[in-house]
Amino acid sequence: MTLTIALAGNPNCGKTTLFNALTGSSQRVGNWPGVTIDKKVGRIRGCDAELVDLPGIYSLSPYSPEEIVSRNYIVNEKPDAIINIVDATNLERNLYLSLQIIDMGIPMVIAMNMMDEVEKAGDHIDSDLIAKSFGISVIPISAAKKENIDKLVGAIMDAATSRKVPPHVIYDDTIESTAQEAENALKGKVPEENIRFYAFKLIDDDPLVNESVPGARESIMGSIRRMEEEYDDSADSIIADSRYRKITEVVDAAVKRAPRDERGSLSDRVDRIVTHRIIGIPIFIVVIAMVYFLALYDGESFTSPGAWATGCFNDWFAEMSADLSEWCDENDVSEITSGILIDGIMAGVGAVLGFLPQIAIMFTLLIILEEVGYMARVAFVMDRIFRYFNLSGKSFIPLLVGTGCGVPGVMSARTIESESDRRITAMTVTFMPCSAKLPIISAIAGALAGNMWVAVYAYFMGIVLVIFSGIILKKFKRLAGNPAPFIMELPPYHIPKLYGVLKGIFDRCWAFVKKAFTVVLLASVIIWFLCHFDFALNYLDPETEMEDSILATLGGYIAYIFIPLGWENHWELAASTITGLMAKENIVATLGVVLVGDSEATISSVSDALAVMLGNEAAILSFFSFNIFCAPCVAAIGAIHRELDTWGATGLAVLYQCTVSYCIAIIVYAVYGTIIGVDIDWYTYALAAVDVVILAYLLVAKDPFRQKREAKA
Repeated sequence: MTLTIALAGNPNCGKTTLFNALTGSSQRVGNWPGVTIDKKVGRIRGCDAELVDLPGIYSLSPYSPEEIVSRNYIVNEKPDAIINIVDATNLERNLYLSLQIIDMGIPMVIAMNMMDEVEKAGDHIDSDLIAKSFGISVIPISAAKKENIDKLVGAIMDAATSRKVPPHVIYDDTIESTAQEAENALKGKVPEENIRFYAFKLIDDDPLVNESVPGARESIMGSIRRMEEEYDDSADSIIADSRYRKITEVVDAAVKRAPRDERGSLSDRVDRIVTHRIIGIPIFIVVIAMVYFLALYDGESFTSPGAWATGCFNDWFAEMSADLSEWCDENDVSEITSGILIDGIMAGVGAVLGFLPQIAIMFTLLIILEEVGYMARVAFVMDRIFRYFNLSGKSFIPLLVGTGCGVPGVMSARTIESESDRRITAMTVTFMPCSAKLPIISAIAGALAGNMWVAVYAYFMGIVLVIFSGIILKKFKRLAGNPAPFIMELPPYHIPKLYGVLKGIFDRCWAFVKKAFTVVLLASVIIWFLCHFDFALNYLDPETEMEDSILATLGGYIAYIFIPLGWENHWELAASTITGLMAKENIVATLGVVLVGDSEATISSVSDALAVMLGNEAAILSFFSFNIFCAPCVAAIGAIHRELDTWGATGLAVLYQCTVSYCIAIIVYAVYGTIIGVDIDWYTYALAAVDVVILAYLLVAKDPFRQKREAKA
């Protein structure tokens, strides 16, 4: 019989690392909370046992969806045993969840992780004393170094097969008598083995328990009031304080700490600088600018490693395309077949694959920042700004995740307790430039003579749009909620592990390559067909007849919408924008086919053709602004639908993003075009003025729900 083991613990305590060590899996590991968004399943190596990796939670009083996932799994699925992983460097916080799991009446083993960090600090933890105090096995481990993993497996298998339940942790007499009365009120209404857990949740006024057992709390209100009067506090605070007193008593006896430097640890000293309320944000701006500079910059006096590698890759790809073209000529391959191979697949896929070196370098730098622990500090710094504008700092973590891919960025919004913040974040996280948008950034940078500041503009304008959206959308009743509290344990800085960095780079680059050879390849073939055939399916001469093609006809109708943005009546630009809804890489792939249309469709040739077509920097920046901030790819839209529940809400989210991006693009064109002396039409100025007035009104208009939020807070 296969046993089921649950893996539970606080965020950022090494849970995913331990899951990988136990199962041999390779789930993503990150040095900030929220890596595990949903439960993951694997098989413990060498055992007939299934391991379920639950989302990180601080307690079993769920406020956010991922906490509900963890609690519901433990309560409803009834695993045979639980591995409760705790951070040995912060036992006081981590053991709170442990005491709650003990109340569940399920066999459990505590995996005391990061013991290598404890030893490095010169501290000593008496794990036997902790085990004796709580009546459960406590195994000191280092998940990262795979120390004591076999011992942990033996302990959890013994607990699961023997079904030995941890003894109850006993609190003060008044608390125990109230808990006993709560158990009596719940008998026959909840599972007997979990009754103590439900009893404390009933005393805490947990809404999930109150809904499942209506009237139970009212029947014990007399005991609850007597307890509150005796302790002069609310019931939930009394229970929490009693648990922390028990934890403090055990930890004080079991932990011997080495003398500390009065200046604090190295992490503390660095944090005083990078999390400083004034210079923290400028440091962040410089760091991100350097990331994009090293990945993208291609100037006359300096070429970044990313731009140099991309140039070499494009030269090799151009040679391969030329060889393929020569082979087609020598073997009398039909014009249509050679056109699909060279002008469709090679031009479209090649224009996208050319960015792979830049993507690899950018991800290398971002993953190093994650592994070091800096990105967690960024979330802490940004909390001040987000909270000022009525959003939680937790909303910034999905934005960081979204720079890799919009889909996990949207999904990680589940870590936010506030429903309104969660929905707003899911709706707006794709404003951030993900890896699929990097080809657009690079192409536009090339069209602007190597100006890599468009990357910094895309990154920080994405953050600004999320903040503005928080201000605007909170004024609508459905999204008018309090910002979620942001409590996050900052992980210690550490040297990135080579395997973790290389694996992260490979995973993200491989995902990019897979999309290039699936979605982008299919789209390139379709785009080639649409721009080389008319509606009567007659093959067209690409040099003289492409404007009669299906794609040109469809793009021509749509192009009128973008005339005020400075794109003129170019069907090629409208067509690339529409194909970008399938995958953002398709924008560059489409431009490679319709603007260049041959095997030379490298990034530089696409950039040059785009610059010639649009004619001025204002129109180029307008094209960039719309496409970088408008609705995401279909995969991200699907993720938004999963978070918002209905297609109606998803449609509104997509419409909101497209509307905002259109407004930003037309304002950028009008303002920047005026500065550089572009001849702008009157209707562009009129629409830009209307957009400015509407946006200003939405930002400064009175918030009808502000007083209610402040009263609740």
